[in-house]
Amino acid sequence: MARDFGITRGVDLVFASDLPYAAGLSSSTALSIGVFFALGAANRLPEHPRFRAHLAGPADLAEYLGCLENGRPFGPFEAAAGVGTLGGCEDQAAILMASPGELAQFRFLPVRLERRVAFPGDYVLVIGASGVVAEKTGAAMESYNAAARTAAEIDRRWRATGARDLSLGAALTRSRETLPGLRGRLAGEPALRARLEQFAEETEELVPAAAAALCAGGLEAFGRLVDRSQAGAERGLGNQIPETIHLQRAARRLGAVAASAFGAGFGGLNGRGGFGGRRGLGLGGLVALATEESRHTGR
Repeated sequence: MARDFGITRGVDLVFASDLPYAAGLSSSTALSIGVFFALGAANRLPEHPRFRAHLAGPADLAEYLGCLENGRPFGPFEAAAGVGTLGGCEDQAAILMASPGELAQFRFLPVRLERRVAFPGDYVLVIGASGVVAEKTGAAMESYNAAARTAAEIDRRWRATGARDLSLGAALTRSRETLPGLRGRLAGEPALRARLEQFAEETEELVPAAAAALCAGGLEAFGRLVDRSQAGAERGLGNQIPETIHLQRAARRLGAVAASAFGAGFGGLNGRGGFGGRRGLGLGGLVALATEESRHTGR
């Protein structure tokens, strides 16, 4: 912020948290956003010409804050060191643009809110802990970054064809020929091919279909779509471990309408993330969607 806006005034901060450590609940992002707003208020940042020109909307601000963490450039703002993880801005978008009683569907690169879906009545989100600590800026960082690099490599291969799409997701949306073309280019590379298939299915099929099912009240169809999403993460994203897989299966066996791991992966309260994904359905810290009655009866 000192580099981008020339701020000179500091603040004294006190904060507290009762969230589990390294559990995939976006606590580090929440802290960084809180610090940004505190410093911004002390330095009257919304009045700064560069802020008004480039960060006045919540979508642009979410992308900028994501770049502060991952070290990438944004608009006229130069790249910096970041915290070492090659993440996106999904957490930032959810924190800045979420609203009570609704789920949000976003498109990324660039950030755009696609739709809001009313949260189904008489249902609650139930969160389960895997028991595995997965600090994405610590021991899990290389695994996290390896998954991110896989998507980046697919994007690089596509751009090598001369394509000028803003992102891999934009290319898949623009033309039905993108996916077959990439499959041909990735022949003989099973890891990249698996990630491509997961990315395409998740962003172009499962997320919009899941949102549509919720809008129509089709909770059974929603649950099946979320199961497919979980399977894709296990098969193509490579960030699931036995503990997170067990939690998802157990939630479904116990009667949850839908269940999925979430977060950056490799442990935590349950771990599944987008790693450059173009779309995301903002389901908070979803492990399972269950009725109020089942929560109280222990089902």
